[in-house]
Amino acid sequence: MRIFGKVRHRPSASWRQATDRAFTLIGDGRYEDAGALLTRAADMEPWLSESWFNLALLHKFRHDWEQARAAGLRAVALLDREAGAPDWWNVGIAATALQDWPLARRAWQAYGLKVPGDGSPSGEPLGMALGSAAVRLSPEGEAEVVWGRRLDPARIEVLSIPLPSSGRRWGEVVLHDGVPHGERTTAAGADGTTRAYPVFDEIELWAPSPVPTWVVLLEAATEADRDALERLAADAGFAAEDWSSSVRLLCRTCSESRMPSDEGDGEHLDPHDHSEPGHPGPLGHRTAGSGSLWVPERECGIAAPSALVRGLLDGWVADSPDTREWRDLEEVC
Repeated sequence: MRIFGKVRHRPSASWRQATDRAFTLIGDGRYEDAGALLTRAADMEPWLSESWFNLALLHKFRHDWEQARAAGLRAVALLDREAGAPDWWNVGIAATALQDWPLARRAWQAYGLKVPGDGSPSGEPLGMALGSAAVRLSPEGEAEVVWGRRLDPARIEVLSIPLPSSGRRWGEVVLHDGVPHGERTTAAGADGTTRAYPVFDEIELWAPSPVPTWVVLLEAATEADRDALERLAADAGFAAEDWSSSVRLLCRTCSESRMPSDEGDGEHLDPHDHSEPGHPGPLGHRTAGSGSLWVPERECGIAAPSALVRGLLDGWVADSPDTREWRDLEEVC
C-alpha cells in the first residue's frame, strides 16, 4: 500500500467487525458506543476514506457539525475518484449547517453540481434552481410530509403550513438529508405526464420563522370561497391552507414509498390513506376530487402575523358575507 497514492487495499477483518457493530449500535440509537468503535476503526485504517466517511456520518446523526466537517474533509482527501462521491455530499451538509459557504460551494461542485456564482465564492450559494420537493418534518417523531422550495442541496424552505404537532412553521428553512425516503407524485396534467418529487428527511431547523400558525374554522359555501381565502393570504405575502383537504394520515411504510399527492386534476381516493372518513382536518379524512360532496365547514391553517390575521379573515367575509363565516381562531404554533 502507498500511503499517499491511489492504491486501495482491503480493510482488515477487525475493521469490518468494528464497523458492522458500530452501525448496529447506530440503528439502536447508541451513538456514544458507536463512536468509540468507529474511532477505533479509523485508528486501524487511517488511510481508508471509508473510516472517516463513517465517522462523518455518525457526527451528522449527532448534529455535531464541527466534527462532521473535520471527518468529512479527511474522507474526501483520501478519495480515489474525482467527482460524485457521497463523502462530498456529507461535507456539503456539514458546511451548510455551519454556514461555511466557501466549503459548501466546493463540496457541491466536487459532487458534480453547478453552483451559480457572482464572482464572490464566499457568499451563500443561491439560485441553484433545484425546484420543489417534499420534506418529512420530525422523521423520528410524529412525522409530517410538507411541500417546500429547495434553496440548495441541503436546505428546503417550507411552503406548506405544518400542523402544530411538528413544531414547525410556514417559511422556516430546514436542513435535510441527502437520500430521499419516498416520493410524491402529482396527477397527470393536460399532456398526460406525471411528475415525481423526492421526499427528504429533516435533520434540524436551520432558520426559524417569525410568522405564527393559526387554526380557524371556516364556513365556506363553495370551494371557490375557500380558494378566495388562500389567494387573499398569498396576496398579502403569507399563507392559508385548507387542512380539511390537504392532510392525510399515512403509515410509515406508505409515507416512505411512492405516493400520489392531492395536487393536480382528477379524482383521488387513496387506498393507502389511513384516515377515518368523515373526520375533517388533522383528525383524518379521505379526499375525493370532482363530483364529491363539498362540506362547508373547513378546518384551515393560516400563517400570518397576529396584527393581520383577523383583518384578513374579516376582509374575506366582507367580500361575500352570504357564503362565508369564520370562528374559533387560535394560535397553535
